[in-house]
Amino acid sequence: MDLEYKRPHTDTIEQMELSVKEDIDCTDSACEKILKLTNHDSCQIVNSGNSSILLAMSNIYGDIIVPNQGAWHGFKQAARFLNKELITIPTDKGLINNEHLEEIGDVKDGSALFLTSFAGYSAEQDIKSISKYCKDNDILLVEDASGGISDPMHKLANGKYSDVIVCSTGSPKIINVGSGGFVTTSIPDFFKDSNFLNKSLKASKEIVCGINSEIDYAEYNLTKTIESCFYVKRAFDEHVLYRDKRGINIAFECEDKNAIRSLREKLKVDNKSIITSCPNYNRLKIKGFCLELKNVNPHFLGFGDLNEITSIIKETI
Repeated sequence: MDLEYKRPHTDTIEQMELSVKEDIDCTDSACEKILKLTNHDSCQIVNSGNSSILLAMSNIYGDIIVPNQGAWHGFKQAARFLNKELITIPTDKGLINNEHLEEIGDVKDGSALFLTSFAGYSAEQDIKSISKYCKDNDILLVEDASGGISDPMHKLANGKYSDVIVCSTGSPKIINVGSGGFVTTSIPDFFKDSNFLNKSLKASKEIVCGINSEIDYAEYNLTKTIESCFYVKRAFDEHVLYRDKRGINIAFECEDKNAIRSLREKLKVDNKSIITSCPNYNRLKIKGFCLELKNVNPHFLGFGDLNEITSIIKETI
């Protein structure tokens, strides 16, 4: 297979190098581009995705609500670090519906639901419906849009629905710079009590200029990856979950641990596996694995390579 692990574009690397040599500050331009994507009013660029979570959560004054799977373990780690009350709600293999939301019950004022655009990167959450419930019940919705930023359908990473959007721009994300992240919101004075954290978690000028460049490729990265996942999913009559839902990886049910270990060896890109074993809180709590097409340079996701990946999986499981 002629695959390449996702890396920043050449011109992004050049812009990052130039920012160091000439001390260029791209903050205003980068924030303008980010806010155009998220439909929010205010943006803070930070040094990592986990920093974006920490910064956002430090400004939440009630309980922290998270899904029982298909989210990001950094939500839990940040809540414990900040000594926040953590509430876990059930899901349908990562997906949240109104019945699950009803189980939240009474929470403190200023509480927030933290979730990811895609459950386990495999299936998009119904953010619009979840947002309506949260607004009706005075719960803030915080969306980790690392996997859904620049959604051309505007269902994900849209400030019309999510009160706060956090995002990682590390590797191998949709905005793929290598490190960094950001927080956006339209809540007035959301960052007013976090000046110390803002300064402590501030991204370097190099990373900011990288985001400013790489964000121009985000929609292509997302769209191509979603299309590739649909292409592979259509080749399977069984094993595949969320056949009709958009995602940037593919979840497979498989109880054969030896087969999964074999796939981890067979499906490597630049000596890195594109197979994640499950159960896994960051993916799904199933017996199986996820095929991480999101980790592959989308320019290398041609039909020939996708067909070869499909054949290897079929022969192995």
